[in-house]
Amino acid sequence: MPVFERSVLIDAPVEEVFRFHEQPDALTLLSPAFPRVRLISRTGTGIEQNSRLELSIGPFDWVALHTGYTRNRRFEDHQEAGPFDQWIHRHDFESVGDRTRLTDRIEYLLPGGPFINLFFGWIVNLGLRNMFRHRHKVTRRLCEKHE
Repeated sequence: MPVFERSVLIDAPVEEVFRFHEQPDALTLLSPAFPRVRLISRTGTGIEQNSRLELSIGPFDWVALHTGYTRNRRFEDHQEAGPFDQWIHRHDFESVGDRTRLTDRIEYLLPGGPFINLFFGWIVNLGLRNMFRHRHKVTRRLCEKHE
């Protein structure tokens, strides 16, 4: 299964970075202008276990279920419906002194089997690299204190 992983070091305590991700509008703040992400509905309280999001992402409808949650350590979501055969996104938060290492890890399968994943996975990774460059930049900007 293809895996994408990207980490960033944020000059803020882990509690603050995690709290930012718990905000109801965090996904909107973190989403780049393209592809447009629109929240259709939400059940639950945000990123906690069993919370469910229905989204429109570009031309795709996407349903994600949060399946794991440990405050200030990790939350995880799985695609219930959407463009991938499988999608698991784990968000890990690690305290590094007064800073936080945020790591996003995505395991995915494209529809069409192993050859499709082999030949087209690089396109998904390129899109994910660009998206998480943006998300991590926004997270740093909104969580770090600038004097």
